[in-house]
Amino acid sequence: MPAQVVESQNTAVSSVHPAASHTVVPSSGVTSTHAAPVRKPPLPGLTGVRTFLAIGIMFFHFTPPLSPLVRPVIEAGFTYISFFLLISGFVLAYNYAHRADTVKPVKFYLARLSRLYPVYLLSLLISLEMLHAEWTMRSAGEFFRGFILTPLLLQGWSPTLATFWNTVAWTLATEVMLYLAFPYIIRMRWWPRDTKRLVLLFIGFWLWEMVLPTVYMLVNPDGLHNIDRYSSGYWLRALKYTPLPFLPIFLAGITLGRLHAVAELSDRVKMWLALGAGLGVLAAFYLLVPHVPYVALHGGLLTPLFATLVLGLTGDHWITRVLGWGPIAAFGRASLCLYLLHFNTWITIHDHHIPERLHVERFDPWISYAFILCWAYAAFVFVEQPAQRWLLKRWVHREPSPMEVTAPLG
Repeated sequence: MPAQVVESQNTAVSSVHPAASHTVVPSSGVTSTHAAPVRKPPLPGLTGVRTFLAIGIMFFHFTPPLSPLVRPVIEAGFTYISFFLLISGFVLAYNYAHRADTVKPVKFYLARLSRLYPVYLLSLLISLEMLHAEWTMRSAGEFFRGFILTPLLLQGWSPTLATFWNTVAWTLATEVMLYLAFPYIIRMRWWPRDTKRLVLLFIGFWLWEMVLPTVYMLVNPDGLHNIDRYSSGYWLRALKYTPLPFLPIFLAGITLGRLHAVAELSDRVKMWLALGAGLGVLAAFYLLVPHVPYVALHGGLLTPLFATLVLGLTGDHWITRVLGWGPIAAFGRASLCLYLLHFNTWITIHDHHIPERLHVERFDPWISYAFILCWAYAAFVFVEQPAQRWLLKRWVHREPSPMEVTAPLG
């Protein structure tokens, strides 16, 4: 199967996805019998950037005939999963760190599940043809393991089954692990409270993130050479798709959220951080990606640049106002649907030669991209949001908060 990126939404990816996971309108603040709920300000910059990440992942998997000037940005799409997961950890810390002791794990899990699972289930139901393809390509034992593990969001723990049924959905197995851990991670007492130690902790998590890729490159357990996005080996797949290698970047995102809470940065400083980091990311795509080992880049080498960009996009300035503009923000809110639905939808469209049957093949691939964007947004409006509201009313006996209705892949 084609190589995968992803990566995420509040829940997918939050991911991510992919994990991840809309205007990141944060949830109510501390709620007690004596305190009224307090809402933290929205972060439209992070909502909007998810639009470009999700579309970039779609282009990465199904590359359009673009100018060579644009191709380096598309070909670096495998790094976007790390960006999604970093945003996921950041947004969760942004919304919950200040009230960590009041987070009830069961309610937190139900809120996350209510966001992730309806769209995930939809992605599996529309992919039954892919399930048939899995049957033809795998042994009976492997097929039935995948058939059982995938609806349970456990397929990502198996390197050989991580891309079973819905290729990109491996990120949700990672998100589930991170969500299960989050209520306990966020209330740990060892979190630093000053800027310097939080920066050092972030660097520590980044270095931890690079340990497994470095070990892989030194040991080369699969015996592969000239590794790229199309390379495949058991240990390479374990590094790319299984949950544990992504724990450090999620912790780095939480650390970044705590750093944001204590660092006193003006909107002007954040604007320059966003501008500088954005240019730095583009420079890395054009100058660094072609010359640095794929494993190191997939493993999080660019995390400091992504983190600087995240901090910059929390400010109120012209960049975040552009990213928060209507259509951009709308698809950012639908980024989980776009991420989970794009891969198998594209394959179905082209396996059945739909553009040729409709005599619009001269407009392809652009008409396919447009259809997938509309399909994803329709799924967000008519499946993700209504299902989440219904499940939260049934399970938690309340309306979802804005953050739960509109948070990132992750």
